[in-house]
Amino acid sequence: MFAQDFDTSGLSLNGNPVPIAEQVAFRSGFYSAAISASATGLLAYRSGPAERRQFIWFDRSGREIAKVGSLDSAQASAPSLSPDGRYIALDRMVDSNRDIWLLETARGVLRRLTFDPADDHSPTWSPDGSRIVFTSRREPRGALYQMPSNGNGAEKLLLATPLSKRAADWSHDGRFLLFRTQDVKTKYDLWAFPMDGEAKPFVVVQTNFDERDAQFSPDGKWIAYESDESGRFEIYVQPFPGPGQKLPVSTNGGAQVRWPRNGKELFYIGLDDRLMAVPIRVPSNGQAMEIGAPVPLFPTRVIGGAVNVLRQQYVVSPDGQKFLINTVPEDSGASRITVILNLKSK
Repeated sequence: MFAQDFDTSGLSLNGNPVPIAEQVAFRSGFYSAAISASATGLLAYRSGPAERRQFIWFDRSGREIAKVGSLDSAQASAPSLSPDGRYIALDRMVDSNRDIWLLETARGVLRRLTFDPADDHSPTWSPDGSRIVFTSRREPRGALYQMPSNGNGAEKLLLATPLSKRAADWSHDGRFLLFRTQDVKTKYDLWAFPMDGEAKPFVVVQTNFDERDAQFSPDGKWIAYESDESGRFEIYVQPFPGPGQKLPVSTNGGAQVRWPRNGKELFYIGLDDRLMAVPIRVPSNGQAMEIGAPVPLFPTRVIGGAVNVLRQQYVVSPDGQKFLINTVPEDSGASRITVILNLKSK
């Protein structure tokens, strides 16, 4: 951590940066460092080693079933479960470069898929498991690429637009890819890209608020997503591609929604980091979706907490009975807090 004089009248930096602390805890990808300062000259920071992460299967009661892979300090993020359940696609930071990797769920073995010097992240499986779509910074504003999931083939540009993009979900019939964009006027928005190659991407949800990290229902007729239009992030569902009424799902805040393959529940993480389950029912006569009351399952230690900018940090087994969570072990954050008094320029 460095300090540098700042001229408030000219809004400019003066002199040279001065180092004031080493080994400050920092969470790469979440754009946050463990630093806090006050106008009185008091500065506090937390020090410690790089945050370690562990993928752990839990049952619905929160009981740990099994660890997948080893404790990892490469900042693994954005897990996506393959349709056959054999692999987790994720992104990891190695040698200051973020790439797509595969993690075997049975053996815990990691295999790297992308090697480009630009950052690659946010992998999403095709419904047949043959391809992976991911976001890459090979283009100035980020672009969507696809590649064979076995790594044997070229990575191909799928979509490049002036807005930054992050892949979110692929419909079970393979027809549409959901992704989010970021615009200076409308913030995060939800778009869909027809995968037949004939049509252009179209807006699904766009307001002056943040809409993020959408998921398709198993039948592809609904999407669930998070939005902060109420003043905090909540979970909503609405018909896809629309039109139709938007329905609230969460009641006390929520993010990171997931839809299990049976379509009978929605899962999300509450703002207190508890995993929540919501029973849902879509009547066969075409009437409105019936949404039950959210039920807390268990507290999590999901990385970054409930609200983060890096997509969902857990996956759900096809039957909705197990959850593989990107977890911060209880001893991983053990560190000390240092307070600096009367910080002044030299």
